[in-house]
Amino acid sequence: MTGWLAQAWGGFAGVAWPWAWLLLPLPLLVRWLLPPRREAGAALRVPWAGRLRGPATGSGASPVRGVLAALAWILLCIAAARPQQLGEAAVPQHQARQMLLAVDLSGSMSETDMMLGMQPVDRLAAAKAVIADFLQRRTGDRVGLLVFGQRAYMLTPLTLDLAAVREQLRDTVAGLAGRETALGDAIGLAVKRLRAQPEGQRVLVLLTDGVNTAGVLPPLKAAELAAAERVRVYTIAFGGSAGGFSLFGVPVQAGEDVDEDTLRAVAEATGGRFFRARDADELAGIYAELDRLEPVDVAAEPVRPRLEAYAWPLGGALVLAVLAGMPAVRLRGGIRAGGAA
Repeated sequence: MTGWLAQAWGGFAGVAWPWAWLLLPLPLLVRWLLPPRREAGAALRVPWAGRLRGPATGSGASPVRGVLAALAWILLCIAAARPQQLGEAAVPQHQARQMLLAVDLSGSMSETDMMLGMQPVDRLAAAKAVIADFLQRRTGDRVGLLVFGQRAYMLTPLTLDLAAVREQLRDTVAGLAGRETALGDAIGLAVKRLRAQPEGQRVLVLLTDGVNTAGVLPPLKAAELAAAERVRVYTIAFGGSAGGFSLFGVPVQAGEDVDEDTLRAVAEATGGRFFRARDADELAGIYAELDRLEPVDVAAEPVRPRLEAYAWPLGGALVLAVLAGMPAVRLRGGIRAGGAA
């Protein structure tokens, strides 16, 4: 019995309606506000009334009934407050994604050949807007951010704090990591960071608008390393020669071409996919497609359900109320029996 009580107390989770404790002094308040009860005069005088006065006003009955009634009221208030216990811990499963985003910050990303909200913007601004919207929908996912130009840098590791990832992305500028493009080094750094993740959760999404012009690791060699480490690489070719627009009737041409063949070969070698985006709308469609890719069943934080426990104090209050009324019932029965005799 003691062990059960200790276990029940250990799982106590509080009360749902704590304001019900305000009802505790209600009986005292009612007794204080109501006028005092007056003793009624004798309606019938009988010669054996003295013998009934003793049993009817038994010395121990009234205090005991008062204590039982008070305890019953306390238990009733406890039940009204809805005490709750914590149930057995359960670990729900949900689908999430873990991916590393690699964003090109080379000098060509400053080309103003994109339209965003009917306004001409550079490629990096368009990519930031689309990726920020993509991150906004990543509830429960772990995302990291890698940037590259002439060199590759890890800005944020895989994390659930996607607000921090968006802030780091917002603060990036074209040319921050150098004016050239080191595709192979970016893939190599991503493989190094992702190899510690469980197999099946090593995903890289790489966005670039140029060709490999820097670095020590060729892109195809980096793809071989990624395939050996079971890292899937999804490549996005953004902008390029087909990504121009007209500004006040004057055509604005895009800069250098994107090396689509290399990006496609990297994706195929690692089991990923290649995407082509010539404007912000196509890029948004690609990231929407990534929403449906790479789901992983992960365990969420353990959850202990709250179980209602008001039945126990309510049952106790009912038992005490019955016990408080039992002496009065026996007394009335005794009087009737004496009168009949």
